Amino acid sequence: MPPPRKLNPQSVWDTNAVLAAFEEENIKPMHALRMWGWLIRNPSATWHDVPDMPKAAVALLDKYFVKFTTKVVKCQNSSDGSTTKLLVELQDGMQVEAVVMTYDAPSVTAAGAAAAAAARARKRSTLCVSSQVGCQMGCTFCATGTMGLKGHLNAGEIVEQLVHARAVARIRNVVFMGMGEPLNNYEAVRGAVAMMTDSKYFGLRRRHVTVSTVGVIPRIKQLAEDLPGVSLALSLHAPTQELRLQIVPSARAYKLDKLMEAVRSYQANSSQRVFYEYVMLSGVNDGEEQAHQLGQLLKGDDVVINLIPWNPIYQPEGPFFEAPRDGSVGTFQSILRHQYGLHTTIRQEMGQDISGAWGWGKAGWGRAGRGRAG
Repeated sequence: MPPPRKLNPQSVWDTNAVLAAFEEENIKPMHALRMWGWLIRNPSATWHDVPDMPKAAVALLDKYFVKFTTKVVKCQNSSDGSTTKLLVELQDGMQVEAVVMTYDAPSVTAAGAAAAAAARARKRSTLCVSSQVGCQMGCTFCATGTMGLKGHLNAGEIVEQLVHARAVARIRNVVFMGMGEPLNNYEAVRGAVAMMTDSKYFGLRRRHVTVSTVGVIPRIKQLAEDLPGVSLALSLHAPTQELRLQIVPSARAYKLDKLMEAVRSYQANSSQRVFYEYVMLSGVNDGEEQAHQLGQLLKGDDVVINLIPWNPIYQPEGPFFEAPRDGSVGTFQSILRHQYGLHTTIRQEMGQDISGAWGWGKAGWGRAGRGRAG
């Protein structure tokens, strides 16, 4: 495991750190709550600008906190304008990425400037955030998985990705599908999600925040209790334990039968539909046999299966995978839909010219490829 990361100064978006510091100095927490609300509504402001902020609070914040511990060091936009990738540098020089994906707005009937304004207002942007630097799960088809785990982000660093992204687009959804395994950095992710979904602050709807996991069973069970209403996405990628062992090393610790029990328990306790991510690898897991196995595994469950055609990543040492054959994704989807009645989608490719899909991380800047699938 990497050594713990300690920030100095700390992020003002780390709610636990700020509230603890205020308590130690006998400053009422209401002033921190007012500050966060003011900074969110006024992006260029600092705590010095908050009306009636106690001098003791301002002095404490000046001494121990900064508005940003991170900075955007590079920004890339896809040629079609749908995707913006932010390379975010942390206080200690390590880097993660955040990706903003904006989906087409519905057509409008107004003309001219009014039509353009209406279209902008109706666009829906999703932010993909990172929760760790690297990842320890080691999924064989994932760029971040080849890096190993370098460090955990704290809650403030995760929230700062949202603050940076709000300068790019109006964010409606947040997905924890960037670098890292979110449930291996549980407390920080829980704190960040709590702030993102609090109506006093960013006010995202809980169902518009999705936490993705390759399958950390103890935390899946805890998630429904700690963050009710937040969406869960399971990075499944294989319909059997034997096949999953070949491409998802963590399947040794978290076996498929126990994992499915945990996910179904989560679903029963949360009443939430579960999303299943399934990266399709040619000749590995994209055949009709695997489609029927997956259909049998999930038949009768309230799920959305997201089929993700694999795109090449940087693979200096292998294993070497290939994209699914022409027609195989459609056949796979048809089997799941028509023979098993399962809601199945094929992921819309966005930002491929800038490696924009998922947490490709620092390794993806300047290389064609794809990021986190784990």
